[in-house]
Amino acid sequence: MLGAPPARHTHRRAVGIGVLLLVFTALLGVAALGLGAVPTPVAEVWQVLLGHGDGLTRQLVVDLRAPRIVTALLTGAMFAASGAMLQGVIRNPLASPDIIGVGAGAGLAATLFLLAWPGAPAGGLPWAALAGAWGGFGLVLLLAQDRPGQGGALHPVRLALVGVAVAAALGAVQQLALVRAPDGLGTALSFLAGTVYGADNVRVERVWPWAAVLLPGALLCTRTLDVLNLGEALATSLGTRVPLARLLCLAIAVALAGAAVTGAGILGFVGLVAPHLARLLVGARHIRLLPISMLLGAALVLLADTLGRALLPPIEIPAGVLTTLVGAPYFLALLRRAA
Repeated sequence: MLGAPPARHTHRRAVGIGVLLLVFTALLGVAALGLGAVPTPVAEVWQVLLGHGDGLTRQLVVDLRAPRIVTALLTGAMFAASGAMLQGVIRNPLASPDIIGVGAGAGLAATLFLLAWPGAPAGGLPWAALAGAWGGFGLVLLLAQDRPGQGGALHPVRLALVGVAVAAALGAVQQLALVRAPDGLGTALSFLAGTVYGADNVRVERVWPWAAVLLPGALLCTRTLDVLNLGEALATSLGTRVPLARLLCLAIAVALAGAAVTGAGILGFVGLVAPHLARLLVGARHIRLLPISMLLGAALVLLADTLGRALLPPIEIPAGVLTTLVGAPYFLALLRRAA
């Protein structure tokens, strides 16, 4: 196409942006290790990272703060990857886990699972969240279809409005379940509101196996996502089994969001904003879009959590509140453009 930048130039640009994001996220992570009710100087944080430092500082940095940072990075990358894949498969710029019912369904299912089985092993919670994520997603698709069973494209505004309504309804049921929960359980489930506060090694162990499998799985789908973006007729003519490819990509996207909810709750608009920013930076090719989306999502959640700790100490602002403050106006602008 006339005036389009060469692919080689775009690739170099994507690599450069990726390196900058990695450096920024690493520096932010080191700074976040020193923040908390008991501030730790950066020099002491470095000593701990190098294997030195006293026992109390090591416990503070390694046992209490590091799991929180790892959880923020993993869940941010997972929400962003999920949003990028959903937007590609559904071919809808307003698709993201929290807008189309995936996050709300996962949060409700995780809440009900823990209410029914308080002593459940950590590995069981993501499976319950996955089932709820599919339930919420399926409900939104069913209600948003113009002609159920016709397989036509979903209008962006209709999908978004139905998704917001379904998410609100599922969220209300979740809150009702928490209100009626035994004493103390509501506090134990507070992470479902969108925060990495209190993240520990148990939560990291609950999330990282899913991230280790699903994030590389998402990267393996980049070519399939590009083909699906061409439209069903053209994708079929290129030899793609469209229903199977679409189902596989949706399964990975929904599983990413469902597992991420069990680590940080519903982080508003991360899955919407990160892919859109990545698309502006490196274009629509998923081989570049997905990795940059993951890095942006990880950096966004870590930045939100770090600011939440630093703005009003000792009060902590949940990361989900800050991501929503950033993402909600962006969502409204997209909604107006798509109307």
